[in-house]
Amino acid sequence: MHADFVIVGGGAGGLLLAAQLGRRLGRRQGPRRVLLIDRTPLHIWKPSLHEIAAGTLDAHQEGLSYPMLARRNHFKFSLGDMAALDPDAKRLTLTDMRDEDGRVIVPERVVGFERLVLATGSGSNLFGTPGAAEHARMLEDTDDAREFQKRLTTAFMATAFSDERVLRIAIVGAGATGVELAAELLEAHDAFQEALAHDQQFRLEVTIVEMAPRILGGLPERVADQASAALAQKGVRVMTEAKVERVRADGLDTSQGPVPADLVVWAAGVKADERNTAFGLKTGKLNQFVTDDRLRTSAPGIWAMGDCAETPGANGRPLPARAQAAAQQADYLTDALLADAQGRVGGRSFVYRDRGSLVALGDDEAAGSLMGGLLGDRFFIEGLTARWAYMSLHLDHHRRILGPVRTAVLALARLVHNRISGRLKLH
Repeated sequence: MHADFVIVGGGAGGLLLAAQLGRRLGRRQGPRRVLLIDRTPLHIWKPSLHEIAAGTLDAHQEGLSYPMLARRNHFKFSLGDMAALDPDAKRLTLTDMRDEDGRVIVPERVVGFERLVLATGSGSNLFGTPGAAEHARMLEDTDDAREFQKRLTTAFMATAFSDERVLRIAIVGAGATGVELAAELLEAHDAFQEALAHDQQFRLEVTIVEMAPRILGGLPERVADQASAALAQKGVRVMTEAKVERVRADGLDTSQGPVPADLVVWAAGVKADERNTAFGLKTGKLNQFVTDDRLRTSAPGIWAMGDCAETPGANGRPLPARAQAAAQQADYLTDALLADAQGRVGGRSFVYRDRGSLVALGDDEAAGSLMGGLLGDRFFIEGLTARWAYMSLHLDHHRRILGPVRTAVLALARLVHNRISGRLKLH
């Protein structure tokens, strides 16, 4: 197997890059020259994982088929996980894929390339915390979110028929994922309660533990204040300047004392896969591929983007791990890769433009800051307006890979489905 443009990782940035390259090259050239590789057959917008984990979004309804997207956008798709990379020979090895019984369904393969883009994303940084790997749940991909949702549903049912009638959930990390998950869990609990008899009602106690002085450390303080007020109103306990010293099966040991918990979710820190250090490319302290200001790695013909890349920003610090950064990098690389294929060198450096941040705080509530011109360099929105703006980001991602008409139809179908089936999905 060989392709001119090989992209490993079908996240927000990798998929958008493959789609844009395919459309630019057209129906005849695109499928021959562009290959997208991912270890799952369905694309899920990663900012939606907290909703899948809480059970308020159905992964089967949300997921988009890579083969279907490949056909519509004129690229090829292959299922696989990168196991080895030879930068000099310009080839990579994909592991075999097995079913639940261990039988090989897709054999090990070697893929040759002229230009390779690594968009493999990142995972959780446990910071060496004792017990975290054994007892905490991560939300790194769709499988993690589905597994947590199953455990959450089981815990809801067990608590409804228990003597104590209290379910305690601890979330480590008060970034966007931790804050949004806390709000979504309470939405799921409220929906679940509506289906229970009066003598089966139970309380849900959610605690967020954050080592920093405030929540949402990467966002403006005003957004953090809005989110803090919303969480307090919903009854979420927030512990700041609290270091997690150990994760136990029944809770956390922190610098401010124990936190009892029936379920623990780890949403603190970002770290790329340790396997990245064995691929013959320069990597940083978080196992990310080090790139220059044109997203080029230490090997010719290989670029990296998104969360797996350590790319310098305007202030000298690495770019943030955000979906908007990956989308901007996909736009940049679409032009850069085609120019490289045509023998044109040079060109502009990649420049990241912060367009603001939005945090969902429940069914009809959100808070955020947007970068704009009419209302100044930065303006703030909250409530239902911010919620609709948050939803528009999701729809815009779909529009860029499905087109406006199909996105509108999909949005309408999902709206009708939610009206009929309700918010809580008991998979």
